[in-house]
Amino acid sequence: MIFAASFDDVVAAAGRLDGVAHRTPVFTSRTLDALTGARVFLKAENLQRMGAFKFRGAYNRLAQLDERERRAGVVAFSSGNHAQGVALAGQLLDVPATIVMPTDAPAAKLDATRGYGAEVILYDRMTEDRRAIAQAIVDERGATLVPPFDDPAIIAGAGTTAYEMIGQTGPLDALFVCTGGGGFLSGCALAATVLAPDIAIYGVEPEAGDDWVQSLAAGTPVTIPVPDTICDGMATQSPGLYPFPIVRALCAGVVTVSDDEVRDAMRFAFARLKLVIEPSGAAALAAVMTGKADVRGMRVGVTISGGNVDPATFARLIAT
Repeated sequence: MIFAASFDDVVAAAGRLDGVAHRTPVFTSRTLDALTGARVFLKAENLQRMGAFKFRGAYNRLAQLDERERRAGVVAFSSGNHAQGVALAGQLLDVPATIVMPTDAPAAKLDATRGYGAEVILYDRMTEDRRAIAQAIVDERGATLVPPFDDPAIIAGAGTTAYEMIGQTGPLDALFVCTGGGGFLSGCALAATVLAPDIAIYGVEPEAGDDWVQSLAAGTPVTIPVPDTICDGMATQSPGLYPFPIVRALCAGVVTVSDDEVRDAMRFAFARLKLVIEPSGAAALAAVMTGKADVRGMRVGVTISGGNVDPATFARLIAT
């Protein structure tokens, strides 16, 4: 089957990111191993540049712009991490970036996006269409649209996380990936299924935003209302059109976690590993901790997708 992106695209993306993206560490915990009955490896993309895996895809996409496209700039829409990834990549590559962000985006993500030099356009996620707003700016300026997940270069860049991780850990039996629109999950699947052909890959999304579970059951992408979840980076309404066939063909499935389970995972990571993880970044860890799939006796990879949460919000979430 031919997909929008390939393993070779992931390898090429890794080459572009070499020396630019951080080679993030992999953490282990004997307590976590005892809890799960598995050997668990945590890929800490919360320690990536701008605090999330999103930098990988954004830089890979912008690095492939031609000179005219670079001068005209890029436009993205995001609740936060993709926004920061595009803003930082634009700064590094001297590409003007405009980001359409919701008014309720975390303050830390808004501030960081502006801090990287991007222009921020705010919208109301309950009443306005972010894609339509972004497209209008693209049409007006002749800029390039850089979507958060539905783009082959974004998928390939995100997939370098699993490519790099398996190089650090060796073969894995299972991999759990935090999942919003599916760019991260599909990219990791492209890499992991070549490097570890027998691996079982699971996407993890919030219970309140189970668009992937519903879509896989229906056999086609479906759209749900805006999810009400603490996982702001995973509050997507429908799977991406490019990621969907990849996930459907290569992954074992998608599981869901509750907001309370995510909070528990955030507390565990802070107490045992001294890691600060945002809610969306803790979803895959929450799935493994709560046994959403049987991983006993396995070597299991877990993505920690990001750590961009302001101190007051983090303290409130892990205290409740």
